[in-house]
Amino acid sequence: MTDTTSSKPEDEIPEGAGILRIDPWLSPFKFDLVKRHQTATNWIERLERDEGGIVKFSQGYDTFGFHVLSNGDIVYREWAPNAVDAYIFGDFNNWNRGQYKMTKDDYGVWSITLPSTNGVPLIPHNTKIKITLTLPNGATVDRLPAWITRVTQDLSVSPVYDAIFWNPPQKYDWKYDTVTRAQRHPLSAKIYEAHVGISTSELRVGTYNEFTRDTLPRIHKLGYNVIQLMAIMEHAYYASFGYQVTSFFAVSSRYGTPEDLKHLIDEAHKLGIAVLLDVVHSHACKNVLDGLNMFDGTDYQYFHGGPKGYHSLWDSRLFNYGKYEVLRFLLSNLRFYIEEYHFDGFRFDGVTSMLYNHHGIGTGFSGGYHEYFGDHNVDAEAINYLILANYMLHKLDPNIITIAEDVSGMPGLCVPMALGGVGFDYRLAMAIPDMWIKLLKEVKDDDWDMGKIVFELTNRRYKEKTVAYAESHDQALVGDKTLAFWLMDKEMYTNMSVLSDLTPIIDRGIALHKLIRLVTHALGGEAYLNFEGNEFGHPEWLDFPREGNGNSFWYARRQWNVLDDHLLRYKYLNEFDSAMQHTEEKYGWLRSEPAYVSLKHEGDKMIVFERAGLLFIFNLHPTQSYADYRVGVQIPGQYRIVLDSDEEKFGGHSRIDHEKSKFFTTPFAWNGRDNFIQVYIPSRVALVLAKVD
Repeated sequence: MTDTTSSKPEDEIPEGAGILRIDPWLSPFKFDLVKRHQTATNWIERLERDEGGIVKFSQGYDTFGFHVLSNGDIVYREWAPNAVDAYIFGDFNNWNRGQYKMTKDDYGVWSITLPSTNGVPLIPHNTKIKITLTLPNGATVDRLPAWITRVTQDLSVSPVYDAIFWNPPQKYDWKYDTVTRAQRHPLSAKIYEAHVGISTSELRVGTYNEFTRDTLPRIHKLGYNVIQLMAIMEHAYYASFGYQVTSFFAVSSRYGTPEDLKHLIDEAHKLGIAVLLDVVHSHACKNVLDGLNMFDGTDYQYFHGGPKGYHSLWDSRLFNYGKYEVLRFLLSNLRFYIEEYHFDGFRFDGVTSMLYNHHGIGTGFSGGYHEYFGDHNVDAEAINYLILANYMLHKLDPNIITIAEDVSGMPGLCVPMALGGVGFDYRLAMAIPDMWIKLLKEVKDDDWDMGKIVFELTNRRYKEKTVAYAESHDQALVGDKTLAFWLMDKEMYTNMSVLSDLTPIIDRGIALHKLIRLVTHALGGEAYLNFEGNEFGHPEWLDFPREGNGNSFWYARRQWNVLDDHLLRYKYLNEFDSAMQHTEEKYGWLRSEPAYVSLKHEGDKMIVFERAGLLFIFNLHPTQSYADYRVGVQIPGQYRIVLDSDEEKFGGHSRIDHEKSKFFTTPFAWNGRDNFIQVYIPSRVALVLAKVD
């Protein structure tokens, strides 16, 4: 008799639900996965039929906005379906509103061709321009072109941006195109998150050129192979950290020209460093005069109309991802930064807000799979946009990197579309920084739970790559504290000199700063991220100029001077961070399979694990050192120390003699491993051992 109760064979898993082979517990939501996949497939087929494919569809910047033809004529196109009249005006015609009338097609797209004079474009380079629209009620409104690539702000006159016609006589000449994206694609992504404006030690906004000259060499020396640039897309308010975008195709003029940014990226590529853009497609600034809001007089052109189109916590507008032209705008925005600026990928901001109808507001996530599916919970159109964005980017170049900032843990976020996933390469491990801060704020060192620490560091979805990080950029902001500040607080001002006594607080702070970062790096994911300055324990918070602080730049900068002063102990943390990156580069634990944790000892406060053929040994006990401590290891042989957090050059006490420290395995099973070695492991010290060839 045939057994009809057995589970269905693999080949009966429907198309678009291949993720079930990775996670069978998703089976109750099989049809949700199939529906999601089919929606994206339908869009891809539609764009193939109507636009020549999604890759071509993502080149909207070649059609919309301003374009100078070979004969000097200027063609300008703008989508504004609600407008009944449109004119282009600016410095070039003495701001005559009625001189250059545009024509409208059946799709709501306005266009005009401005003839050249003897091959010279009518609009001079670097001059101001606007579009004025007449609305159905007879009112006229002035707007900045939505696809404009350059806007500037003169705060002495007004906070409102001006649109600039940018047509430099000499186009940027890329010098290091020979270094291909595939060549600089990191197998182990070590990401340095940076903000150009705060990268100076001076009391002002830093520039692209200064970042290239001063900060880029620091990043390269440390051993990071990816830079993630924040606050590049033009944003109305400097203190928004770049998350209130007004002009999506314009890079911030606060830091210099578009060519200056291209030079920065070009020089990074020369060093073999990939550059990611922190892209904000989760929402848009609500500004009307210099943003997308109410562009054609309606609140529903680019965004959802009414309350659905407003984010109550961010005070910003929410895109309607189901609209054809909105998809063109956003997908083209991604492609533009790849083609025009040679970015190597994106960190997508605010993905949790996009994925869910509740935007994560007042909602926690228990991990129950029902929270991730259903029309009531999820925004199907936003998920479809993210699938299409990842599909388009990876079809364009499989070496493009995409990272999702999502706190919810949605299954399949980093699984390819073909298997029913959203298609990101990595997700941020946002719970890890929260864990470290909670421990430092609320738990005595003696009570740290090794099991909980290991669980949080290893609690990630199978076959979905994760970016681990010990602290976030938000923790650097005023009102919160970095790890270094939580650890050392006011003594950072008085006891970081090597000429002063090493106090217990500073000694503990330096030791734990290193251990927290190393265990996060080695155990927490398949990539690692650090925010600018945190690698050396930057001594103060980040507070952008604002009315509440008298518009001061005092805290809106990175104090590299404390790092460069060799009489201060910050150099030790920086040196350890560099050693950590370079050790990973040599052995490649981030690109290896997840670690095997053999020991989580609560009494001894010990954590031991193996990854990439290395043996990691952490003693987090505040007072106890251990001689001849037995740890398990799978592969027999002789081991040596390749990283020791207690070295003097890392601000340690050099309690371990590396010359005399040779470790030979004993063929006796220990902690689930076939062999053991015995080590001397001092209090608050981490050792990394490698097998001798």
